[in-house]
Amino acid sequence: MVGTNPKFLNDDRRGQADRSARAAYIGRDSGDDGSSRWGSIATAFLVVLPLSLTLAQCSNAPAPATLAANAQASASDTFDERFPAPQFRDRFPTASESFQLRQPSDLAPKRTAQAEPAPYRVASLAPQVPYQRPETRDDLTTLVSMKYSAFPYFGNNPASESPFLDISKGDRRGHRSFSGRVYWQDETYNDNRVLVHVPDNFDVRKPGVIVVFFHGNGATLERDVRDRQLLPQQISNSGVNAVLLAPQLAVDAADSSAGKFWQPGGFKRFMTESADHLAELTGDPAAAKAFANMPIVIVGYSGGFLPTAYSLDVGGVTNRVRGVVLLDAVYGQLDKFAAWIENNRASFFVSSYTHYTARHDQELMGMLRDKGIAVSEEMDGPLRGGSVVFVETGEGITHRDYVTQAWTRNPVKDVLVRMAQAQPLTRIAAGVSSSASR
Repeated sequence: MVGTNPKFLNDDRRGQADRSARAAYIGRDSGDDGSSRWGSIATAFLVVLPLSLTLAQCSNAPAPATLAANAQASASDTFDERFPAPQFRDRFPTASESFQLRQPSDLAPKRTAQAEPAPYRVASLAPQVPYQRPETRDDLTTLVSMKYSAFPYFGNNPASESPFLDISKGDRRGHRSFSGRVYWQDETYNDNRVLVHVPDNFDVRKPGVIVVFFHGNGATLERDVRDRQLLPQQISNSGVNAVLLAPQLAVDAADSSAGKFWQPGGFKRFMTESADHLAELTGDPAAAKAFANMPIVIVGYSGGFLPTAYSLDVGGVTNRVRGVVLLDAVYGQLDKFAAWIENNRASFFVSSYTHYTARHDQELMGMLRDKGIAVSEEMDGPLRGGSVVFVETGEGITHRDYVTQAWTRNPVKDVLVRMAQAQPLTRIAAGVSSSASR
Protein backbone atom coordinates (compact mmCIF):
# COMPACT_ATOMS: atom_id res chain seq x y z
CA MET A 1 0.00 0.00 0.00
CA VAL A 2 2.67 2.46 1.06
CA GLY A 3 6.41 2.53 0.68
CA THR A 4 8.83 3.60 3.35
CA ASN A 5 9.71 6.95 1.78
CA PRO A 6 8.28 9.63 4.09
CA LYS A 7 8.22 12.36 1.47
CA PHE A 8 4.96 13.17 -0.27
CA LEU A 9 4.98 12.91 -4.03
CA ASN A 10 3.57 16.29 -4.90
CA ASP A 11 2.46 15.87 -8.50
CA ASP A 12 -0.53 14.72 -10.47
CA ARG A 13 1.07 11.47 -11.57
CA ARG A 14 0.76 9.97 -8.07
CA GLY A 15 -2.92 10.82 -7.81
CA GLN A 16 -3.69 9.48 -11.29
CA ALA A 17 -1.86 6.25 -10.62
CA ASP A 18 -3.67 5.75 -7.31
CA ARG A 19 -7.05 6.38 -8.84
CA SER A 20 -6.49 4.03 -11.77
CA ALA A 21 -5.27 1.32 -9.42
CA ARG A 22 -8.50 1.24 -7.40
CA ALA A 23 -10.52 -0.68 -9.99
CA ALA A 24 -10.38 -4.44 -9.39
CA TYR A 25 -12.37 -7.36 -10.74
CA ILE A 26 -12.76 -10.87 -9.36
CA GLY A 27 -13.94 -13.38 -11.90
CA ARG A 28 -16.43 -16.02 -10.79
CA ASP A 29 -16.80 -19.50 -12.23
CA SER A 30 -19.91 -21.63 -12.30
CA GLY A 31 -20.45 -25.31 -12.77
CA ASP A 32 -20.30 -28.51 -10.80
CA ASP A 33 -19.44 -28.74 -7.13
CA GLY A 34 -16.32 -30.92 -7.54
CA SER A 35 -14.10 -30.53 -4.49
CA SER A 36 -10.84 -30.28 -6.45
CA ARG A 37 -12.18 -27.58 -8.73
CA TRP A 38 -13.71 -25.56 -5.95
CA GLY A 39 -10.55 -26.00 -3.86
CA SER A 40 -8.43 -24.35 -6.56
CA ILE A 41 -10.98 -21.59 -7.02
CA ALA A 42 -11.10 -20.98 -3.27
CA THR A 43 -7.32 -20.76 -3.15
CA ALA A 44 -7.23 -18.20 -5.98
CA PHE A 45 -10.09 -16.29 -4.41
CA LEU A 46 -8.28 -16.00 -1.08
CA VAL A 47 -5.17 -14.68 -2.81
CA VAL A 48 -7.03 -12.03 -4.80
CA LEU A 49 -9.67 -11.09 -2.26
CA PRO A 50 -7.77 -8.86 0.23
CA LEU A 51 -6.25 -6.62 -2.43
CA SER A 52 -9.38 -6.30 -4.52
CA LEU A 53 -11.56 -5.50 -1.55
CA THR A 54 -9.02 -3.06 -0.19
CA LEU A 55 -9.11 -1.19 -3.48
CA ALA A 56 -12.84 -1.47 -4.00
CA GLN A 57 -14.54 1.69 -2.78
CA CYS A 58 -18.02 3.13 -3.02
CA SER A 59 -18.97 6.75 -3.74
CA ASN A 60 -22.08 6.69 -1.58
CA ALA A 61 -22.16 8.85 1.54
CA PRO A 62 -22.41 7.77 5.18
CA ALA A 63 -25.72 8.12 6.90
CA PRO A 64 -25.97 10.36 9.92
CA ALA A 65 -27.07 7.39 12.04
CA THR A 66 -23.59 6.04 12.57
CA LEU A 67 -21.72 9.30 12.78
CA ALA A 68 -22.48 10.29 16.37
CA ALA A 69 -24.60 9.43 19.34
CA ASN A 70 -26.96 12.33 18.69
CA ALA A 71 -27.64 11.47 15.05
CA GLN A 72 -30.97 9.91 14.16
CA ALA A 73 -31.26 6.66 12.23
CA SER A 74 -33.39 6.36 9.12
CA ALA A 75 -34.83 3.07 8.04
CA SER A 76 -34.83 4.15 4.38
CA ASP A 77 -31.36 5.67 4.34
CA THR A 78 -28.97 3.47 6.28
CA PHE A 79 -25.21 3.70 6.53
CA ASP A 80 -24.78 0.41 4.67
CA GLU A 81 -26.88 1.71 1.77
CA ARG A 82 -24.99 4.95 1.43
CA PHE A 83 -21.49 3.95 2.47
CA PRO A 84 -21.05 0.18 2.53
CA ALA A 85 -18.76 -1.03 5.29
CA PRO A 86 -15.23 -1.94 4.15
CA GLN A 87 -14.87 -5.62 3.45
CA PHE A 88 -11.25 -5.67 4.50
CA ARG A 89 -10.00 -6.36 8.01
CA ASP A 90 -9.50 -3.38 10.31
CA ARG A 91 -5.79 -3.09 10.94
CA PHE A 92 -2.88 -0.76 11.34
CA PRO A 93 -0.33 -0.38 8.55
CA THR A 94 2.73 -2.54 8.99
CA ALA A 95 6.21 -1.10 9.27
CA SER A 96 6.79 -1.68 5.56
CA GLU A 97 3.60 0.19 4.68
CA SER A 98 4.19 3.20 6.89
CA PHE A 99 6.31 6.28 6.73
CA GLN A 100 9.70 6.07 8.36
CA LEU A 101 10.02 8.50 11.22
CA ARG A 102 12.53 11.21 10.39
CA GLN A 103 15.36 12.36 12.64
CA PRO A 104 16.26 16.06 12.96
CA SER A 105 19.58 15.38 11.19
CA ASP A 106 17.64 14.11 8.15
CA LEU A 107 15.95 17.48 7.82
CA ALA A 108 19.00 19.72 7.71
CA PRO A 109 18.71 22.31 4.90
CA LYS A 110 20.46 21.49 1.68
CA ARG A 111 22.48 24.34 0.18
CA THR A 112 21.73 24.76 -3.50
CA ALA A 113 21.94 27.63 -5.92
CA GLN A 114 18.65 29.51 -6.01
CA ALA A 115 17.06 31.61 -8.70
CA GLU A 116 14.85 34.53 -7.77
CA PRO A 117 12.16 33.29 -5.37
CA ALA A 118 8.73 32.67 -6.82
CA PRO A 119 5.81 34.77 -5.57
CA TYR A 120 5.09 33.70 -2.02
CA ARG A 121 1.75 33.92 -0.22
CA VAL A 122 1.25 33.55 3.50
CA ALA A 123 -1.82 33.16 5.67
CA SER A 124 -0.97 36.48 7.24
CA LEU A 125 -2.53 37.02 10.62
CA ALA A 126 0.07 39.61 11.60
CA PRO A 127 1.83 42.45 9.72
CA GLN A 128 4.15 41.00 7.10
CA VAL A 129 7.92 41.49 7.17
CA PRO A 130 10.30 41.35 4.18
CA TYR A 131 10.57 37.74 3.16
CA GLN A 132 13.89 35.91 3.12
CA ARG A 133 13.55 32.47 1.62
CA PRO A 134 14.98 29.74 3.87
CA GLU A 135 17.52 27.31 2.56
CA THR A 136 16.04 24.57 0.40
CA ARG A 137 14.32 21.73 2.24
CA ASP A 138 12.18 18.93 0.84
CA ASP A 139 8.50 18.62 1.69
CA LEU A 140 8.17 16.52 4.81
CA THR A 141 5.23 14.17 5.32
CA THR A 142 5.59 11.71 8.16
CA LEU A 143 3.80 9.96 11.01
CA VAL A 144 4.49 10.90 14.61
CA SER A 145 3.23 9.07 17.69
CA MET A 146 1.74 11.52 20.17
CA LYS A 147 0.66 10.93 23.74
CA TYR A 148 -2.25 13.36 23.47
CA SER A 149 -3.64 12.22 20.14
CA ALA A 150 -7.24 10.96 20.16
CA PHE A 151 -6.51 7.34 21.08
CA PRO A 152 -5.97 5.20 23.08
CA TYR A 153 -8.75 6.51 25.31
CA PHE A 154 -9.91 4.97 28.57
CA GLY A 155 -12.25 7.68 29.84
CA ASN A 156 -15.99 8.14 29.65
CA ASN A 157 -18.28 8.80 26.71
CA PRO A 158 -19.75 12.25 27.45
CA ALA A 159 -22.98 11.34 25.69
CA SER A 160 -23.75 8.72 28.36
CA GLU A 161 -21.20 9.40 31.13
CA SER A 162 -20.45 5.67 31.00
CA PRO A 163 -17.05 4.16 30.16
CA PHE A 164 -16.18 4.48 26.49
CA LEU A 165 -14.86 0.92 26.42
CA ASP A 166 -18.13 -0.70 27.47
CA ILE A 167 -17.67 -4.20 26.03
CA SER A 168 -15.33 -6.94 27.21
CA LYS A 169 -14.49 -10.39 25.88
CA GLY A 170 -11.81 -12.14 27.84
CA ASP A 171 -8.89 -9.75 28.03
CA ARG A 172 -10.17 -7.63 25.15
CA ARG A 173 -12.11 -4.42 25.60
CA GLY A 174 -14.24 -2.71 23.01
CA HIS A 175 -16.83 -0.06 22.28
CA ARG A 176 -20.34 -0.61 20.96
CA SER A 177 -21.03 2.14 18.45
CA PHE A 178 -24.36 3.85 17.92
CA SER A 179 -25.07 1.47 15.03
CA GLY A 180 -24.65 -1.51 17.40
CA ARG A 181 -21.39 -2.75 15.97
CA VAL A 182 -18.60 -3.56 18.42
CA TYR A 183 -15.13 -2.20 17.67
CA TRP A 184 -12.18 -3.50 19.67
CA GLN A 185 -9.74 -1.23 21.40
CA ASP A 186 -6.66 -3.10 20.16
CA GLU A 187 -7.77 -2.85 16.52
CA THR A 188 -9.71 0.39 16.23
CA TYR A 189 -8.82 2.68 19.12
CA ASN A 190 -5.10 2.08 19.67
CA ASP A 191 -3.37 4.18 17.00
CA ASN A 192 -1.88 7.36 18.49
CA ARG A 193 -0.12 8.50 15.33
CA VAL A 194 -0.54 11.90 13.68
CA LEU A 195 0.11 12.69 10.03
CA VAL A 196 2.40 15.74 9.96
CA HIS A 197 3.13 17.69 6.78
CA VAL A 198 5.58 20.58 6.47
CA PRO A 199 5.88 22.11 2.96
CA ASP A 200 9.36 22.79 1.65
CA ASN A 201 8.78 26.56 1.67
CA PHE A 202 7.40 26.75 5.20
CA ASP A 203 9.18 29.40 7.28
CA VAL A 204 8.53 29.38 11.02
CA ARG A 205 9.92 32.93 11.22
CA LYS A 206 6.95 34.28 9.28
CA PRO A 207 3.26 34.49 10.19
CA GLY A 208 1.73 31.08 9.56
CA VAL A 209 -1.10 28.75 10.43
CA ILE A 210 -1.52 25.18 11.65
CA VAL A 211 -4.25 23.22 9.87
CA VAL A 212 -5.75 20.45 12.02
CA PHE A 213 -7.73 17.91 9.99
CA PHE A 214 -10.24 15.53 11.59
CA HIS A 215 -10.97 12.79 9.06
CA GLY A 216 -14.30 11.03 8.63
CA ASN A 217 -15.45 7.46 9.13
CA GLY A 218 -13.70 4.44 7.64
CA ALA A 219 -10.32 6.15 7.18
CA THR A 220 -6.61 5.63 7.72
CA LEU A 221 -3.97 8.33 7.54
CA GLU A 222 -1.97 6.96 4.63
CA ARG A 223 -4.63 5.44 2.43
CA ASP A 224 -7.24 8.16 2.83
CA VAL A 225 -5.93 11.41 4.31
CA ARG A 226 -2.67 11.38 2.38
CA ASP A 227 -3.33 9.41 -0.82
CA ARG A 228 -7.05 9.82 -1.52
CA GLN A 229 -7.98 13.15 0.07
CA LEU A 230 -4.60 14.69 -0.79
CA LEU A 231 -4.41 16.88 2.31
CA PRO A 232 -0.59 17.30 2.23
CA GLN A 233 -0.73 18.15 -1.45
CA GLN A 234 -3.50 20.71 -0.91
CA ILE A 235 -1.50 22.39 1.85
CA SER A 236 1.64 22.61 -0.29
CA ASN A 237 -0.17 23.74 -3.43
CA SER A 238 -1.93 26.57 -1.61
CA GLY A 239 1.35 28.45 -1.32
CA VAL A 240 0.34 29.41 2.20
CA ASN A 241 2.78 29.33 5.12
CA ALA A 242 0.99 26.41 6.77
CA VAL A 243 1.63 23.01 8.29
CA LEU A 244 -0.77 20.08 8.68
CA LEU A 245 -1.66 17.90 11.67
CA ALA A 246 -4.10 15.03 11.10
CA PRO A 247 -4.60 12.72 14.11
CA GLN A 248 -5.79 9.16 13.51
CA LEU A 249 -9.30 8.73 14.88
CA ALA A 250 -11.13 5.38 14.85
CA VAL A 251 -9.27 3.19 12.35
CA ASP A 252 -11.38 2.12 9.36
CA ALA A 253 -14.53 2.27 11.46
CA ALA A 254 -18.01 3.75 11.09
CA ASP A 255 -17.50 5.64 14.34
CA SER A 256 -16.99 9.33 15.11
CA SER A 257 -15.70 9.01 18.66
CA ALA A 258 -13.47 11.91 19.71
CA GLY A 259 -11.36 10.10 22.31
CA LYS A 260 -9.10 12.47 24.24
CA PHE A 261 -10.61 15.44 22.37
CA TRP A 262 -13.75 14.86 24.43
CA GLN A 263 -11.85 15.91 27.54
CA PRO A 264 -11.65 19.50 28.81
CA GLY A 265 -8.29 20.85 27.68
CA GLY A 266 -7.69 17.83 25.45
CA PHE A 267 -7.18 19.85 22.27
CA LYS A 268 -4.83 22.24 24.10
CA ARG A 269 -2.66 19.35 25.32
CA PHE A 270 -2.54 17.98 21.77
CA MET A 271 -1.46 21.33 20.31
CA THR A 272 1.16 21.86 23.04
CA GLU A 273 2.70 18.46 22.34
CA SER A 274 2.52 19.08 18.59
CA ALA A 275 4.54 22.29 18.93
CA ASP A 276 7.52 20.36 20.29
CA HIS A 277 7.30 17.74 17.52
CA LEU A 278 6.97 20.38 14.78
CA ALA A 279 9.98 22.24 16.10
CA GLU A 280 12.06 19.06 16.15
CA LEU A 281 10.95 18.01 12.67
CA THR A 282 11.81 21.40 11.19
CA GLY A 283 15.25 21.24 12.74
CA ASP A 284 14.86 24.16 15.13
CA PRO A 285 13.91 23.19 18.69
CA ALA A 286 13.74 26.89 19.59
CA ALA A 287 10.78 27.21 17.20
CA ALA A 288 8.50 25.37 19.64
CA LYS A 289 7.39 28.70 21.12
CA ALA A 290 6.35 29.99 17.69
CA PHE A 291 4.36 26.83 16.95
CA ALA A 292 2.76 27.00 20.42
CA ASN A 293 1.33 30.44 19.58
CA MET A 294 0.53 29.93 15.91
CA PRO A 295 -3.12 30.37 14.82
CA ILE A 296 -5.15 27.25 14.06
CA VAL A 297 -7.68 26.39 11.37
CA ILE A 298 -9.72 23.26 12.12
CA VAL A 299 -11.10 21.28 9.17
CA GLY A 300 -13.66 18.59 10.01
CA TYR A 301 -14.92 16.20 7.35
CA SER A 302 -18.01 14.04 7.83
CA GLY A 303 -17.67 12.17 11.13
CA GLY A 304 -14.85 14.56 12.04
CA PHE A 305 -17.55 16.96 13.22
CA LEU A 306 -17.54 15.41 16.71
CA PRO A 307 -13.88 16.03 17.65
CA THR A 308 -14.22 19.45 15.97
CA ALA A 309 -17.22 20.40 18.12
CA TYR A 310 -15.62 19.31 21.39
CA SER A 311 -12.29 20.95 20.51
CA LEU A 312 -14.16 24.24 20.06
CA ASP A 313 -16.31 23.79 23.15
CA VAL A 314 -13.89 22.48 25.79
CA GLY A 315 -10.56 22.28 23.94
CA GLY A 316 -8.90 25.09 25.87
CA VAL A 317 -7.35 27.10 23.00
CA THR A 318 -10.38 28.90 21.62
CA ASN A 319 -8.43 32.15 21.24
CA ARG A 320 -6.01 30.50 18.78
CA VAL A 321 -8.66 29.06 16.44
CA ARG A 322 -8.96 31.57 13.60
CA GLY A 323 -11.20 29.48 11.36
CA VAL A 324 -13.38 26.36 11.19
CA VAL A 325 -14.25 24.49 7.99
CA LEU A 326 -16.88 21.74 7.98
CA LEU A 327 -17.02 19.57 4.87
CA ASP A 328 -20.43 17.87 4.73
CA ALA A 329 -20.11 17.48 8.48
CA VAL A 330 -23.00 19.14 10.33
CA TYR A 331 -24.47 15.93 11.71
CA GLY A 332 -25.09 17.32 15.18
CA GLN A 333 -23.64 19.42 18.03
CA LEU A 334 -25.28 22.51 16.54
CA ASP A 335 -25.32 24.31 19.88
CA LYS A 336 -21.54 24.02 20.19
CA PHE A 337 -20.93 25.37 16.70
CA ALA A 338 -23.41 28.22 17.15
CA ALA A 339 -21.88 29.22 20.49
CA TRP A 340 -18.34 29.23 19.08
CA ILE A 341 -19.38 31.39 16.11
CA GLU A 342 -21.22 33.84 18.36
CA ASN A 343 -18.32 34.15 20.82
CA ASN A 344 -15.51 34.34 18.25
CA ARG A 345 -16.46 37.06 15.82
CA ALA A 346 -12.83 37.66 14.79
CA SER A 347 -12.71 34.16 13.25
CA PHE A 348 -14.34 32.71 10.14
CA PHE A 349 -16.67 29.72 9.77
CA VAL A 350 -17.39 27.75 6.59
CA SER A 351 -19.81 24.85 6.18
CA SER A 352 -20.18 23.23 2.78
CA TYR A 353 -22.83 20.53 2.47
CA THR A 354 -24.72 18.05 0.30
CA HIS A 355 -28.35 17.05 0.70
CA TYR A 356 -27.30 14.56 3.37
CA THR A 357 -26.59 17.30 5.90
CA ALA A 358 -28.72 20.10 4.40
CA ARG A 359 -31.39 19.95 7.13
CA HIS A 360 -28.88 20.46 9.93
CA ASP A 361 -27.01 23.19 8.04
CA GLN A 362 -30.24 25.09 7.45
CA GLU A 363 -31.13 24.72 11.13
CA LEU A 364 -27.73 26.08 12.14
CA MET A 365 -28.16 29.02 9.76
CA GLY A 366 -31.49 29.79 11.41
CA MET A 367 -29.93 29.67 14.88
CA LEU A 368 -27.25 32.15 13.82
CA ARG A 369 -29.67 34.54 12.17
CA ASP A 370 -31.77 34.51 15.32
CA LYS A 371 -28.65 35.72 17.13
CA GLY A 372 -28.25 38.56 14.63
CA ILE A 373 -25.26 37.01 12.89
CA ALA A 374 -25.05 37.64 9.15
CA VAL A 375 -24.79 34.50 7.03
CA SER A 376 -23.61 34.28 3.43
CA GLU A 377 -24.58 31.42 1.15
CA GLU A 378 -21.89 32.01 -1.45
CA MET A 379 -18.14 31.45 -1.37
CA ASP A 380 -17.22 34.48 -3.43
CA GLY A 381 -14.38 36.35 -1.78
CA PRO A 382 -11.62 36.43 0.81
CA LEU A 383 -12.32 34.81 4.17
CA ARG A 384 -12.07 37.65 6.64
CA GLY A 385 -12.57 37.51 10.36
CA GLY A 386 -16.27 37.26 11.13
CA SER A 387 -17.18 35.62 7.80
CA VAL A 388 -19.89 32.96 8.18
CA VAL A 389 -20.42 31.06 4.95
CA PHE A 390 -22.69 28.13 4.10
CA VAL A 391 -22.30 26.61 0.63
CA GLU A 392 -24.66 23.98 -0.75
CA THR A 393 -23.24 21.72 -3.44
CA GLY A 394 -25.49 20.15 -6.05
CA GLU A 395 -26.05 16.73 -7.53
CA GLY A 396 -23.00 14.93 -8.81
CA ILE A 397 -20.84 15.97 -5.86
CA THR A 398 -20.38 12.87 -3.75
CA HIS A 399 -19.84 12.73 -0.01
CA ARG A 400 -16.94 10.32 -0.36
CA ASP A 401 -14.96 12.69 -2.60
CA TYR A 402 -15.90 15.85 -0.73
CA VAL A 403 -12.41 16.64 0.55
CA THR A 404 -11.15 16.92 -3.03
CA GLN A 405 -14.35 18.14 -4.73
CA ALA A 406 -16.92 20.34 -2.96
CA TRP A 407 -17.78 23.89 -4.11
CA THR A 408 -14.46 23.71 -5.98
CA ARG A 409 -11.65 21.27 -6.53
CA ASN A 410 -9.40 20.93 -3.50
CA PRO A 411 -11.54 22.96 -1.08
CA VAL A 412 -8.96 23.01 1.74
CA LYS A 413 -6.48 24.65 -0.60
CA ASP A 414 -9.16 27.14 -1.64
CA VAL A 415 -9.92 28.07 1.98
CA LEU A 416 -6.24 28.76 2.69
CA VAL A 417 -5.89 30.88 -0.43
CA ARG A 418 -8.99 32.92 0.48
CA MET A 419 -7.72 33.28 4.04
CA ALA A 420 -4.39 34.59 2.76
CA GLN A 421 -6.16 37.08 0.51
CA ALA A 422 -7.99 38.65 3.43
CA GLN A 423 -6.72 41.79 5.10
CA PRO A 424 -5.01 40.73 8.36
CA LEU A 425 -7.31 41.59 11.24
CA THR A 426 -5.59 40.01 14.22
CA ARG A 427 -2.06 39.52 15.43
CA ILE A 428 -0.66 36.10 16.27
CA ALA A 429 -1.25 35.29 19.93
CA ALA A 430 -2.65 38.79 20.49
CA GLY A 431 -5.60 37.33 22.39
CA VAL A 432 -8.07 39.70 20.77
CA SER A 433 -10.75 37.08 20.23
CA SER A 434 -13.93 38.04 22.03
CA SER A 435 -13.81 34.90 24.15
CA ALA A 436 -10.91 33.74 26.25
CA SER A 437 -9.50 30.26 26.31
CA ARG A 438 -11.79 27.82 28.05
